[in-house]
Amino acid sequence: MIDEYKGLKPKIDPSAFIADDAVITGDVTIENYASIWFKTVIRGDVSAVKIGQNVNVQDQCMMHQSPDLPLILEDGVTVGHQVLLHSAIVRKNALIGMGAKILDGAEIGEGAFIGAGSLVTPGKKIPPHTMAFGSPAKVIREITDKDRKEMNRVRQSYIEKGQYYKSLQERK
Repeated sequence: MIDEYKGLKPKIDPSAFIADDAVITGDVTIENYASIWFKTVIRGDVSAVKIGQNVNVQDQCMMHQSPDLPLILEDGVTVGHQVLLHSAIVRKNALIGMGAKILDGAEIGEGAFIGAGSLVTPGKKIPPHTMAFGSPAKVIREITDKDRKEMNRVRQSYIEKGQYYKSLQERK
């Protein structure tokens, strides 16, 4: 379902893949080759949501915000299954692991990796190119070349899968 909220309509690039059962409402912008997967909910009914190019938001994610605190996912971000994002900023090429929670005012640095199930508390800043795990999340080390390769592989695979699924939708 893609719908307006009080006159605010989602702006979705035609190249983006949006699963048929995703819910996207209000002030939401989704840029080219992004993919929004099955049963994900993105509500832009409090503040803006901005999703950059080549971003993948995997199955069953929940995205919302607080007043005057937009949710921003910069280009190339990967958001794993069942992630909760609320009024945070996720910088370019970062990866948020499955089941993580990223709360108001948190900022995930460029190329950072948040481990599965982690909790990034309100206002917490995770530095660029670091790996953070835990509840609350703590930086455990710098990102390695091996990590970076795997993050790139995941991102690229979701761009390809998104375009495949988009082609199936277009055939219907």
